[in-house]
Amino acid sequence: MKKIIDFDGLFDKKLSEYMEQNHGKYTEKQWESIIPKLYKNFGDTYLKSAGNTPKGFYAEMSDEELVETLKAHVREGVPVSDFLCNELESRGCPDGLLDLMRSGDEELVTLAVNLAGDSEKAFDVYFDLLTGDWNEDVKDTVVERLKNGADTVKERAIRLYNDHVEGEYMLEILSACKQKDDRVFEILLNAFRTSPDELPMHASYLAVYGDERALPVLLDVIDRDETNFLEYRELKYAIEALGGEYTRIRDFSEDPYYLEIMEQSGMQGIPEEKK
Repeated sequence: MKKIIDFDGLFDKKLSEYMEQNHGKYTEKQWESIIPKLYKNFGDTYLKSAGNTPKGFYAEMSDEELVETLKAHVREGVPVSDFLCNELESRGCPDGLLDLMRSGDEELVTLAVNLAGDSEKAFDVYFDLLTGDWNEDVKDTVVERLKNGADTVKERAIRLYNDHVEGEYMLEILSACKQKDDRVFEILLNAFRTSPDELPMHASYLAVYGDERALPVLLDVIDRDETNFLEYRELKYAIEALGGEYTRIRDFSEDPYYLEIMEQSGMQGIPEEKK
C-alpha cells in the first residue's frame, strides 16, 4: 500500500498562500465560489511529494489498495479527501466496501455506505444495517439508498414490514416504489388508517407513492373536526399532490400547534385557511 498523504492539508496550505497573495481582491462571497474551483484544479496538479496528481495518485491503486488506504486514513486520523472518495465511488462498490460495512466501526460503516451509493451489490448489507443495532444516522442514510432502489428491494421490504421489523423504515422505502403494486398501496393505506399518532408522516408516504385511490380516505380524515393544524397541512399537501382539492374553510385560531408555529415564526394574524 502506498503512503498516506493528507491532500486536503496540502491544499489548505496552498490555499492560504493564494489567499494571502490575493488579499482584498475578492469578497467573501466570491471566495466561496473560487475555492471549490481551486480544489478541483488542485486534483490535477502534480505534487512532488506524491509523485503524481492527487487524482492520479488514487487512480493508480487497485480496489483493495483504495479500501485499505481509506481504512488507514480513518485509523490514523488523516482527513479523507474528495479525491479518494471520488475514485472509490467510480469503482462501482468494490467488495472491500461491503466488508467495511460489516466491520462494526461506525465511522467506516458510514463512509462505506456513502461511497457504495445505490449499488445493488450493497442492498443485502444495507438491510443488515437497517435491521441491526445501529444509530439513526446510519439507518437514515441506508434508507435513502434503498429508496433509490425501492422496486428492486420491494419484496424484502414487504416481508420485513409484515414481520414487524423496522416498520416505519419499510413504509418509507415502499412509498418510493415507482411500479404500482396493490400490496404496497394497501400497506401504506392501512398504516395511515391505523396509526393516528403518525398520521402526517403516513399521509406523506401516500403522497410520495402517488396513487390517487387514496384521495377519498385523505379527504375524509382532513374534514374531521378533530384534525389538528399540523395534520391538516400534511393532509392538504398529500391531497393536492394526488391531484385532489380540499376547499372547506377551517378555523385553527385556537389550535395549540398553530399558535405555537405563529409564535415561533413571529407571524401575526389568522391562518391562510381561515378567511
